[in-house]
Amino acid sequence: MIVGCPKEIKTLENRVGLIPATVRSLVANNARVLVEKGAGLGSNISDQAYVDAGATIVNSAKEIWAAADIIAKVKEPLPEEFGLFREHQVLYTFLHLAAEAELAEALLKHKVTAIGYETIEVNGQLPLLKPMSEVAGRMAVQVGAFCLENQNGGKGILLGGVPGVSKGRVLILGAGVVGKNAAKMALGLGAQVTMMDISASRLEEIDDLFLGQVETVYSSTHAIENYIAQADLVIGAVLLHGARAPRLVTKEMIKTMSKGSVIVDVSVDQGGCVETMKRTMHDAPTYLVDGIVHYGVANMPGAVACTSTFALSHATSLYLIQMVKEGVFEAISKSNALKKGLNTLAGHITHAEVAGALGKKYQAPELLM
Repeated sequence: MIVGCPKEIKTLENRVGLIPATVRSLVANNARVLVEKGAGLGSNISDQAYVDAGATIVNSAKEIWAAADIIAKVKEPLPEEFGLFREHQVLYTFLHLAAEAELAEALLKHKVTAIGYETIEVNGQLPLLKPMSEVAGRMAVQVGAFCLENQNGGKGILLGGVPGVSKGRVLILGAGVVGKNAAKMALGLGAQVTMMDISASRLEEIDDLFLGQVETVYSSTHAIENYIAQADLVIGAVLLHGARAPRLVTKEMIKTMSKGSVIVDVSVDQGGCVETMKRTMHDAPTYLVDGIVHYGVANMPGAVACTSTFALSHATSLYLIQMVKEGVFEAISKSNALKKGLNTLAGHITHAEVAGALGKKYQAPELLM
């Protein structure tokens, strides 16, 4: 079996789909591994490190897409890559198809077997999304604090304040992995933190975890309206497995915020939970709406690629090696986690929530394999 790792082409995306340790394990299981020249440089991984682990370096992504049985990436393919898809080829990467209708159509047209990191599920948890959610949650506070500085369009608030001056007020929408990690960072900076969720058990967990230092509020439109008007930094951290993120923050709510406040919507890769949020890139991450700074970078962890690449690869390698050892369809049939990760197969949508978000018919994967 041939596993290919092309260089990411999304703007300032420095992560890479494979690390040398994974390459070594794949080769030990009789796979041939192709890595595009320079693919790992943004994560401080040299071509020679891949060669030493047993990979072959090739000069172009086109060669990799043409030869590989499995494509291991980080981010969803961009339109310029759609023409490289091959029927029955396995694509193993983040997909976020609920917010990527054009990509979904291309995968269906070319009958690609697409497995999304973000929908691989074990006991209700998303183990491949978790490490990037941890990174993004922590980064959300860093970039939010930066955006609050005057020269970046913010109101000039230091989140931790100083003695005699009020702390910054941080509102986190969602008490999952992103929210927890954002709360850790915000508390560490000394901010006043409020977290909202519709799960009472999660709010109890947050209260216990942070020993009551985080104010927990049951999420409702009324509560968001009341709290968002006072917030200096709002972090969108909501997630519905495979589905589009719910719109929790409306245009009208934005107008109640004080000028120079900041919104960082981590859920923007699933469509975003803020009505006025649109996707941005690392080279132009923010824009203003009604005087409110909006940060909508969908690949936040790409800015700290060395940390992110290794954290992600430690999670993704298990299933990739399993597919190489057992064969892709045998591995999927044996693993409920991989079956949950399967988004498209043989021209059909094979994930119920993705199908619902796209308005497509769902097809059970068992009937197609």
